[in-house]
Amino acid sequence: MNTFQKAATSVLLSFLALSLSGCGNAEQSSIPEIEILSYKREAVDVMNEIEDLFNSTHDDVRLKISSPNEAMTILKTRLIRDDYPDIVAIGGDINYSNFLDADLFMDISDLPALSDVKPGYLDIDKQLELVEKEGTYALPYVANAAGILYNKDLFDQYNWKIPATWDEFIQLCQDIQSKGLTPLYFGYKDTWTTLAPWNALAVDLVDADICAQVNKNEAAFADAYKDVARKQKELLKYCQPNPYAYSYTDAATAFANGEAVMWPIGSYAISQVQSVNPDMNIDSFVMPGSNVPEENILNSGIDVQFSVLENCPDKEAAYEVLDFLYSDEVLNMYLEDQGGIATKKGDFPIMEYLKGMETYILSGQVADYQDHHYPTEMAVDAMIQTYLLDEKEDALETFLNKFDSDWQRYNRDVIERLRKEE
Repeated sequence: MNTFQKAATSVLLSFLALSLSGCGNAEQSSIPEIEILSYKREAVDVMNEIEDLFNSTHDDVRLKISSPNEAMTILKTRLIRDDYPDIVAIGGDINYSNFLDADLFMDISDLPALSDVKPGYLDIDKQLELVEKEGTYALPYVANAAGILYNKDLFDQYNWKIPATWDEFIQLCQDIQSKGLTPLYFGYKDTWTTLAPWNALAVDLVDADICAQVNKNEAAFADAYKDVARKQKELLKYCQPNPYAYSYTDAATAFANGEAVMWPIGSYAISQVQSVNPDMNIDSFVMPGSNVPEENILNSGIDVQFSVLENCPDKEAAYEVLDFLYSDEVLNMYLEDQGGIATKKGDFPIMEYLKGMETYILSGQVADYQDHHYPTEMAVDAMIQTYLLDEKEDALETFLNKFDSDWQRYNRDVIERLRKEE
């Protein structure tokens, strides 16, 4: 074979190789790919494991899960560019409400997995709709809980009982003080922490749909939130001096080191406490905001849920992914890594630090965090902090009136739409 022939043969072989490679890619690309954009950056490792498991057990659909920093900002940017993921893993909060209101999510009412969801969490999602919509637009996955974390060893030492009413809770705080101990710790330097006791009290004392009632001109916060605000200020009698000087991290450290017996916060704080004191014996109970035990319920919100984008090109493939995610095996994988409460009916583990809330979890006796309905622009956490610092006689009235006026301002468009529909 001469040099020219060798060269020609080499070129031909290269061409054939490229052609074959192209065929292989074409074959691969014919398999639908479902992209999930997840806001849970802290769950990136388990999400990668779930992605690998799906792809190793499915040859008809490929799954890609991305968990970037500032996921919601990235999502908004991508939407502007018409670069849509297929599914988003999103919290049950105002972000979900706004995306839903913009008609970005698909109605997934025909998804088989929905029949396995605890009804309370489907109710929470319905209450997050700014304007009522027909259908179901999210698959709740994992929830969290908030109330009172407590030092179980100290409770056992002094034979303190879990309070069932507000009066019993206040009596407990007084008994703890009489022993020379600090009942409660707050990290109010970080204003968002003021929302923890606020939310835990509100679920007991206020209708779950109070925000919708106000939007429809059926109620006012000045009436609905009066008892919530009054009781949150009363708790200041039983905490460390000047709680506004201490951050969330300070509070977690103090509680972990035994400087307070209880901490009104959510289950999301457990890992922070355990990073300081891994051996701490922690349990929790529902904040008893009412003096009627039956009115006290668990403050639980949807930490992660999945919504399919309206323009997802392959609904069948997206449903295959969602059914996989909601399988017992995969859900347990997530719970083992991240903790939390399964939104799915069935026998799922309840973390030791949530055992005191077990009855409420199993019965589905739950209500969402009120702040999940608040516009970010209102900065309700800062409003609460200002109110707690305000020692003037009219502090309560001033705070509640501002709450109502700011609500009308920041929800003007939604309110106008609702009232036009009446």
